[in-house]
Amino acid sequence: MAKTGVLSSDPTLRARARAAELKKELQRLVKTIVDDEDCSVQTIDQAKHALCALRELKFNTRSSATTMTSSLKLHEPLPCPQEFICPLSKKLMRDPVVLSSGQTYERPFIEKWLKAGNRTCPQTQQVLSHTVLTPNHLVSEMISQWCKSQGIELPDPVQNRIQEGVTEAERHHFFSLLDKLSAAALPQQKEAAKELRLLTKNMPSFRSLFGESVDAIPQLLTPLSGTKSRSGVLHTDLQEDVITTLLNLSIHDSNKKLVAETPKVIPLLMEALRFGTIETKSNAAAAIFTLSALDSNKTLIGKSGALKPLIDLLDEGHPLAMKDVASAIFNLCIIHENKARAVRDGAVSVILKKIMDGVLVNELLAILAMLSTHQRAVEEMGELGAVPCLIRIVRESTCERNKENCIAILHTVCLNDRTKLKALREEENAHGTISKLALDGTSRAKRKANGILDRLRKGVNITHTA
Repeated sequence: MAKTGVLSSDPTLRARARAAELKKELQRLVKTIVDDEDCSVQTIDQAKHALCALRELKFNTRSSATTMTSSLKLHEPLPCPQEFICPLSKKLMRDPVVLSSGQTYERPFIEKWLKAGNRTCPQTQQVLSHTVLTPNHLVSEMISQWCKSQGIELPDPVQNRIQEGVTEAERHHFFSLLDKLSAAALPQQKEAAKELRLLTKNMPSFRSLFGESVDAIPQLLTPLSGTKSRSGVLHTDLQEDVITTLLNLSIHDSNKKLVAETPKVIPLLMEALRFGTIETKSNAAAAIFTLSALDSNKTLIGKSGALKPLIDLLDEGHPLAMKDVASAIFNLCIIHENKARAVRDGAVSVILKKIMDGVLVNELLAILAMLSTHQRAVEEMGELGAVPCLIRIVRESTCERNKENCIAILHTVCLNDRTKLKALREEENAHGTISKLALDGTSRAKRKANGILDRLRKGVNITHTA
């Protein structure tokens, strides 16, 4: 009883106990979010609230502790939390970004790693599905709050890179190239467009310059539309250089919103998807993928009608463009309204055909699993013969993620149409495929497999009763 009294009266112990509870709850919620692609928005909100509560508790505890320490201890810095340290630089991160493997690094150091030709995660050695770097806003905010509490002032990383990377001569040259694009004759326009393409590819500082003038991107686009309007002929080399420059600009995080919201950008990217060279089409798809890292851009791009030309290009099946197209469609379909647009534009039949042909199976299964939360998509999957194909992949594939996506889709299709359970029952009787996955699959795959097995057992019981 005495210990209970001490705990209830000691604010520090109470805070520790509450922090332990919050951490345990946060760990449970994050595991649910990571493991279950069908997790609800409510679960994500709960995780957010738990994290905020933990942060507030830590801040209040630290403030209370500070007021009780001596003036010597008041100025004694706390050790930097390990999660704020870049695994490559071993220093406090100023511009944390997330790699496709899910690991966070300091931008300049991971950029150097990728520029050296590496295509694996330095920590996990996982092969990267893409090399787009996504800002880790959560970690960045936590680092900012920690620095404020420690009296540490960190310079703005983007501004630092701009100041360090661009000379006045380079800035002058940049604007002279833009002037050529908007005013010069066609040969000079082509020359300027090609040079800007190379500069924005090789010098990240030049990408940031497009944010210094509201007219810069419209000037870049002027010769492309202007050439067509004057001669009626599409100069594919000029189109390729301009579209590729847009892709290079989009990689710079500060440009994503600016590029997407420039009125002519998305229509010109869509035109490139339809009528460009195959390299132009691929780069246009890659630009849409990169721009769609922002949720506001996902909505804007979806409303612009870009999913239809992406799906048509996927249907064409050119190997050079397929991966960029699939990545763009996946990113856009993260938001629900774009799922409806993709289904309306024929995504399900195109994706199923490619999967059945063994083309880009990993990426396309991930898109199909995402679309399976849309009712019409589920109906189409049933109508188009998806069930036998998905069953075969579950049985034969060695990729756990593919098995997980297949069984999740099958679970949804069978909930929608009980007649599809017949094929699953035959597969289970012949090979025990569902039972094996229920034992050996990922946590999500196990749940979906057990759900199907339950329905199969109920079906048998109903038959016997009848």
